[in-house]
Amino acid sequence: MPSDIPRDGDRSLPELFGSLINQLSTLVRQEVRLARAEIGEKLGDASGAVTPIAAGGGLLLGALIVLLFALVSLLVAFGIAQGLAELIVGLLAALLGYGLVRSGLAQLKSSNLVPSRTTTQLSRDAQVAKEQVR
Repeated sequence: MPSDIPRDGDRSLPELFGSLINQLSTLVRQEVRLARAEIGEKLGDASGAVTPIAAGGGLLLGALIVLLFALVSLLVAFGIAQGLAELIVGLLAALLGYGLVRSGLAQLKSSNLVPSRTTTQLSRDAQVAKEQVR
């Protein structure tokens, strides 16, 4: 070991404390970089899915409208008045749509957007820092 590098036993308390602060600040900067990279990765994955989802949604909406008109025509063929058939189909579609929206919102959790690897690593780092201070 070179003689110009002090061993931990030869260093003063202020030097050790300064070194600890320096290492902790470096660690925090690295964790922030990791969090930014992880969030950027998640946003990149999500943005690539927007175009096919929008195109598919547009086509599905058109198909749904045609199917709802067909259902109205079927009810009219069974002898139900045109206006009543439209009301029945409209209410049925509205209730089904409301249920789907509620279900989707229940599944959409902010925890899915949290950079889990970074939070796990920060938790480990905090534990190590606590042990070093003791």
